[in-house]
Amino acid sequence: MEEDPREVRRRSADWAFIESLPPRLREALKYYIEAGDMYVASRIAGLTVEEFNELRIRANIPNVA
Repeated sequence: MEEDPREVRRRSADWAFIESLPPRLREALKYYIEAGDMYVASRIAGLTVEEFNELRIRANIPNVA
């Protein structure tokens, strides 16, 4: 049985790092964890997709589909 990508993202995420961020970035990462949509998450954060992807990596959130 394949794991739910949302659960994989939730479990892997560095929650201490995420909670330390400003509200827009924090909410964008939480949105990405739940929905897996990097484009919408980058718009929430006010970042380019590339900048958001770097933030995702720093937050230890895997890019799973």
